[in-house]
Amino acid sequence: MRSLSFLTKMTIFGFLLGTLPVLFIGIFSYLTSSREIQAHVNQGKTQLLIQINANVEQILKTVNHTLNQVSNSTVLKSAMSSPLTVSDFILYNNLRNELRHMQTFDTKLEDVVLLNEKRDWMVKNSGLYRLSEYEYAKELKALVHEPSEAAWTLNPSRWFYSEESADSVACPYSISLAKKLPVGGLAPYGLALANIPACSLQELLQSDSDAADALMVLDEGGRILMHPDHSLIGSPAAAAGFADSGRLSQTSGQFESRVDSRSYSVSYYRSPYNGWVYLSFTSIASLTKESNKIGLYTLIVCLVLLVAMLLIAWIGSRRMYSPIQKLLRMIDERLPGARRERSNEFEVIGDKIHHLFQSNSRLESEVHRHLKQAGAFLLVRAFQGSVKSGELAGQLERFGYRARIGGWSRMAVFALQIDSLEGTRYEKDDIDLLLFAVHNMIEELIPAERRLSPVTIDQTVVLLYGSSAGDVAEFNTALYEATEDLQRKIESFLGLSVSIGISLPFDSVKQLAIAYREGLDALKHRLKLGEGIVIQYENVNSGKHYVKINYPVHLESELLDAIKLADKEKAKELLGSFLRPVFKSEMSPQEYQVPLARLLNSLLVVMQESGIGLSQIRHAQGTLLEELIDLNTVPEIEDWFWTNVIYPMIRIFRDRQHSQYHNISEKIIDLIQRYYDTDLSLEECASRLNYNANYLSSVFRKETNVSFSEYLADYRLSMAKKWLTDTDMPVKDIASRLRYNNSQNFIRSFRKQVGMTPGQFRDRSLGG
Repeated sequence: MRSLSFLTKMTIFGFLLGTLPVLFIGIFSYLTSSREIQAHVNQGKTQLLIQINANVEQILKTVNHTLNQVSNSTVLKSAMSSPLTVSDFILYNNLRNELRHMQTFDTKLEDVVLLNEKRDWMVKNSGLYRLSEYEYAKELKALVHEPSEAAWTLNPSRWFYSEESADSVACPYSISLAKKLPVGGLAPYGLALANIPACSLQELLQSDSDAADALMVLDEGGRILMHPDHSLIGSPAAAAGFADSGRLSQTSGQFESRVDSRSYSVSYYRSPYNGWVYLSFTSIASLTKESNKIGLYTLIVCLVLLVAMLLIAWIGSRRMYSPIQKLLRMIDERLPGARRERSNEFEVIGDKIHHLFQSNSRLESEVHRHLKQAGAFLLVRAFQGSVKSGELAGQLERFGYRARIGGWSRMAVFALQIDSLEGTRYEKDDIDLLLFAVHNMIEELIPAERRLSPVTIDQTVVLLYGSSAGDVAEFNTALYEATEDLQRKIESFLGLSVSIGISLPFDSVKQLAIAYREGLDALKHRLKLGEGIVIQYENVNSGKHYVKINYPVHLESELLDAIKLADKEKAKELLGSFLRPVFKSEMSPQEYQVPLARLLNSLLVVMQESGIGLSQIRHAQGTLLEELIDLNTVPEIEDWFWTNVIYPMIRIFRDRQHSQYHNISEKIIDLIQRYYDTDLSLEECASRLNYNANYLSSVFRKETNVSFSEYLADYRLSMAKKWLTDTDMPVKDIASRLRYNNSQNFIRSFRKQVGMTPGQFRDRSLGG
């Protein structure tokens, strides 16, 4: 695919340069108008909710005031201490008049209920009742024992109507002001309830029933107090499709919500008087209706401007492109066909200029790269002793190393190895990349005048370090500081623990190979000293004799037994117990190989005696002993034994056990099916199969999840069912064949397991 010409790019750029501001202004105006419209609507809704709240609270406060007057009246106080019998007609009549005066049109009170739990009476519009005989006495008494002295609550309307008129209640719920009586008493035993039908307060919500713009009131518990759909009153807010009641935590606010799969803007106001929440739901579609008109007008204007910008960009680009066009004509005249390969004019011009320098730069780069690789290869051969000592100085001089080495009076080789990747964020496949990273860090941290290029040999980074310091102590101090700083930086930046082995100081490059071996020998002491060490060869074995240890034969024996028994946990524990005393003794790295090789040999003997081929646990090339000798740390050795030898052997022994268990269980089941009508026992099966009875019991339960006796009983029961269904054999004969002492024992056992007697089972089977 050909790239766009510069003229086309200039035209597109000019078009975009003029287009983006237009689009930005259009989108900004549309979004701003939408937000402003929504903000104004939300502000209006909030003011409406505050006004509705004021209207509702005016009624509630009026009811509360009048109820307080009644509660403190002489008539009510006299009534609370009276049993209100037939003889108390005058007192009752006065009490009714007090209550009737409260029920005005303004307060919307439909009924005022008085109840006296102590005197067992209740008064309401329909008359006087014995409280204990009233249908909802229990619910009303519960209100007396509420913790608050007075509160507005939502209660079912049926609580406050007699049985004769309960079905004619227009509103299923009433909003009740409950005030305990006597007022200020320490132990109230009465209650005054001023009941306002929830539906009557709905008239104060100035909204229609259209779901696009609706109002709703919730109490403190999240139940619906007022709603256009009266059937939802008393239900939780979720019943009306509003599931975000948890967002109503502030005094007032607005947010967007989904109600019945439609988006709404929700405005709410929480009453400080009683904690009721007034909500207004406005459809987002209706809010953005006007802003959509603005968006349409903006789109039309933007399209007109875009067309104008396109024409201006094209004309202006043609004029600015004319000098470039002249230059391209000159190139076509001198280099015909140059433009056919590329459509980008500047690439054509730049390519022809760059071509003059390209060949020379490429040659210099290739020479430098191969020279660096050849120098690294020379150092590898020198460290490994593959270069003759007489030729080494000349070879180093060819690669520019001779001048640097000539200024050094003392040198040393250090070998760096990564201890272990276990517990790090790296995998084993990352080792080459990590060694490369370490190689680069050495080049950055150690000055070039103090070293030659580091090389990697068998996952070991090797470096020749030199200094002009004549004093050995000064040289060693500088060398230790460099290696310890390198170790810390690798730990900090790569999160790796490395160990460094340092050779003895020397003054001639002819000793490179010897110094390299000394660094590797120093590293082998990680077996005893652990990981993360920096050790010099001269500090190894400083005047100490190595102590031989007794080989832990008993631990080896227990380990081999655990492997044969396929006990994974015990085998892993015994492996650690075996290796601890081995590495606890003071020995050289070479001497540690003796007990490790002996353990490996014992494991191989067990494999041979058990008929396990080496190919069953190992598919890699090379020998196990070679791999073992190459390991450097205790965790590596323990992991190698477990992963490559011990755990594969455990898997093979475990598979053999499972196969053996399955074969034994099949033989026991065969004996049960053949001799179920005899006095067959587990001991007899053990005698026939030449096994211990307890061993057979554990194997059979492990394979079938039931005991021998349970399986035998179940099989005999199945045979009894078969004979009852397919033959006319008498129950007595069946019991005898199944080795029951008498038929009654058989019948009881059959009924206990099947739920019916053998005769009933036969009749049901034949009838079916």
